[in-house]
Amino acid sequence: MSMLYIIVAIVVFASILVASNTRKTKRNLPPGPPRLPIIGNLHQLGSKPHRSMLKLSEEYGSLMSLRFGNVSTVVASSPETVKDVLKTFDADCCSRPYLTYAARLSYNLNDLAFSPYSQYWREVRKMTVVELYTAKRVKSFGHIRREEVASFVDYINQSALLANPVNLNNKLMKLSGSVICRVGFGMNLKGSKLENTYEEVIQGIMEVLGSFAAADYFPVIGRFIDRITGLHSKCEKVFKAMDAFFDQSIKHHLEDESLKDDIIALLLKMERGETSLGEFQLTRNHTKGVLLNVLIAGIDTSAHTITWVMTHLITNPRVLKKVQAEVREVIKNKDDITEEDIERLGYLKMVIKETLRINPLVPILIPREASKDLKIGGYDIPKKTWIHVNVWAVHRNPNVWKDPEVFIPERFMDNGINYKGLDFELLPFGSGRRMCPGIGMGMALVHLTLINLLYRFDWKLPDGMDTKDVDLEESYGLVCPKKVPLQLIPILTQWT
Repeated sequence: MSMLYIIVAIVVFASILVASNTRKTKRNLPPGPPRLPIIGNLHQLGSKPHRSMLKLSEEYGSLMSLRFGNVSTVVASSPETVKDVLKTFDADCCSRPYLTYAARLSYNLNDLAFSPYSQYWREVRKMTVVELYTAKRVKSFGHIRREEVASFVDYINQSALLANPVNLNNKLMKLSGSVICRVGFGMNLKGSKLENTYEEVIQGIMEVLGSFAAADYFPVIGRFIDRITGLHSKCEKVFKAMDAFFDQSIKHHLEDESLKDDIIALLLKMERGETSLGEFQLTRNHTKGVLLNVLIAGIDTSAHTITWVMTHLITNPRVLKKVQAEVREVIKNKDDITEEDIERLGYLKMVIKETLRINPLVPILIPREASKDLKIGGYDIPKKTWIHVNVWAVHRNPNVWKDPEVFIPERFMDNGINYKGLDFELLPFGSGRRMCPGIGMGMALVHLTLINLLYRFDWKLPDGMDTKDVDLEESYGLVCPKKVPLQLIPILTQWT
């Protein structure tokens, strides 16, 4: 008998034991597809759950019930139902379910993204908004962004001289990583022994958090399954490497008193009690938990957003020509390009919005958990139900977006919709209490990089490729980057 049959048999037996001790209560739950015994609707998720959930919602409605193993779930897929979850009932829907490997990597939920709603979470959230990600602090790191983007532009310039294709996925991840390391950790890793370690840690974290964790859905036998699949051991390996990296970064700060203006320095002040965190005393594990969020949020937001923007521009020559004309007219012969220039680039802002609509980096928001029995849209949502917000579906709602699969930046010309959490038709960064607090930091790098790429260079596909040959498929995980790396050839211009 194969290992698969053994696993299935164990899951069936264990789940029957659980089910035999579970008493069913008649409730008016949202409609949903039929379920299989034991696994529920897990078999219907496929390799891209955001697409599968969209298809199911077209049949069962914008508030839909699903069962994932032992977990009862509802999925909100329209602006109206999402508004109920993220605004009307935000206080009762903003906690988090326990996610086994997220808990491990966040030092037992001592972070912001995965920790449950509590007084501690409220204090940390307040700290990030008031101390870490204020407009003033974002601006204070502007010189770092400018230096790193200038170095990136130099690399692009050399590639243009040689007419070499540039792997934008790879190079933009390095750019974003360099900025985050300097802003968050006060270290320039280029050429250092830690550079490869850092990249391996990031990749490992994203792989673990983006993997299917049986332990989250099958409480009796799930951990055993994860040991068989190797997820448990991989998580432990990644945790040790990440923890060592954090220790080295913190040691670097403790030994160099000149490092006072980055995120680690601020967190260490809180550890020492020099900066208040309400009634809580920050410990080293709290510091590391917050640093996990700094790592995974900052890098992916910037790098993958820029890659998707360039992907849509190269496959839409009309839009590329129009946005470059705007950038070059506004910037003209200005040498000192800054992210503030975005305020004069209305069409580029539309291009970015349209990119975030078609390719939201987090197509399904991190699951929430109902903290009490609720009634949403006339349906019962029992306490402890997981709540998924399918941003992918919201961004493709035909009642809101005409031709939703077509890249049309002009759709934002007169509608005033923005991505800052107040418009429930466009939610790439979420909304409500759990909205990403670091939008300003990540988007500042997006703006600065794109302005430089569009102002200084023309772009073309490698020889033999046409726009129809560009793969537009996304990978699925904690975030959804472009699956096939984008290779483009930069061309020198009079603005280079």
